[in-house]
Order: sequence, then C-alpha cells, then structure tokens
Amino acid sequence: MNKLSKKALIVFDLDGTLAESKAPLKPDMARALKALLTEKRVAVIGGGSYEVFKDQFVKHLPFPAPLLERLFLFPTTSTAFYRYKRGAWRTVYRKTLSAADKKKIMKAFGDAFKETGYVHPKKVWGPVIEDRGSQVTFSALGQDVVTKFGKKGIAMKEQWFKENQPLRLRMVKIMARELPRFEVRSGGLTSIDVTQKGIDKGYGVRQIEKHLRVPIKDMVFIGDALYKGGNDAAAKKTGIQTIPITGPKETITIIDKILDSK
Repeated sequence: MNKLSKKALIVFDLDGTLAESKAPLKPDMARALKALLTEKRVAVIGGGSYEVFKDQFVKHLPFPAPLLERLFLFPTTSTAFYRYKRGAWRTVYRKTLSAADKKKIMKAFGDAFKETGYVHPKKVWGPVIEDRGSQVTFSALGQDVVTKFGKKGIAMKEQWFKENQPLRLRMVKIMARELPRFEVRSGGLTSIDVTQKGIDKGYGVRQIEKHLRVPIKDMVFIGDALYKGGNDAAAKKTGIQTIPITGPKETITIIDKILDSK
C-alpha cells in the first residue's frame, strides 16, 4: 500500500468494480471517489457506451469542476475517450465500426448461436445485440434487465453466468475464429463485446499513457475480472500493476487503504 500511495493515476474497471453490473453508482462509492480525486487522477475503462457511463456513473458524481477535470472516461472498452473541460464532457477520440464490419459481426453472432445450439431466453429486457458505434455487444438478458429489476436483475445475470459461462466461452472462441480482424471477448456477467482488433483494456491503458502522459509504472489497475479470460485481464499485457477485487465493497476498502497510506 505504501507503493500504491505513490501512484499518480488509478485506473478502474466499471461494472463489478465501481458499481454492480449496469447498476447506478452508490453514494458510498461516490464519496470514496471524491476523496480519491482530491489526491489522485482517476481513469475508468468499461464496456458500456458513453450514454451508459453518463447514466450509471457520471450523473451520480456531483463534484466541483476541479475534481471532474481529474477524472477520465474510456467507454466501450476504450474505443472512446472523454474528459471534462470548460464545464462539459468533451470527446478526445472515438473510433467507429463501418457498416460492413457490423454486418460481419452480426453474422458471426448468428453463426455462434447456431453452432453452440444457444437458445435465447423467452423473455428479455431491451436489445439483446446492441450497436454501440465503436463496439457491438451481446447481452443475454437484454441491455435493460438491471434498469428494470435493480438487484433482482443483477441476480438474474449472476444466475445466467453460472448456467451459461462455458457456453459463452465457446461462442467467443467460435466468433474469434470467424472474425480474425476483430477483438472478441466476454464482458461482465452476460455479455460478449466485439471491437476492432487490438482494442481492449490494455489498449486503454496505453491510451491513458499517451494522452495523459503518465508512465504505466505510475499507474495501478483495479478490476474484478483480472483472471484468465476475464475482460480486465488484457490490462496485464502492458505491465501495469493490478489489484484484483471481488466487488465494489472491496474497491472502497482499497481506496481507503491508498488514502490512509499517504
């Protein structure tokens, strides 16, 4: 922890780390982040779209401008970067997929469903496959299940994960074989994310280094899916120090320890 106190920038995953999957940021996490931002710069890399970031995360941070200017957002697995300047969130970059690329991705999803024999649930809430501009995402129960049911929705996603994770990994493998020019990975509890090749959370860490001019050795990455095959694991390729956690409560404990060790 003494070493962590010397880090210049803390990088967080969003779902499962700062907030429950697709659930709003809780007040205790907002308070912890406010305290952290007084001491450190903070970046957040997540699979959700910028609109999801705003609704799930940003609107629950009633912070003064000087603190928001120390916060950096990398939605859709870092295919976009937003920072707060002159009183508003502004786009630094945003990569997009072409119509032809999206058509290939949609075909690959269909082929993976067919080859694995995957049967969609009879009831879903919101789009099952969402075009996020720079990323195409499959969400088994629909994009809005947590919005609709809150904690019950999170429990539903956890149950789907327990019952279907091996099958989801098979679908990822099939799609990766069919889409060699793209990055295909599991995201969160029920998702499969597809982006341009080389776009993952390791890419996001390197973009932080490039745009914010912070050496990777001066960062730490905190996430709930740093295990092999997890959607945070790609960050390790950069050599960044990592801290695996199991949920937002543990994240708050880590933040408190970073601050207490100063």
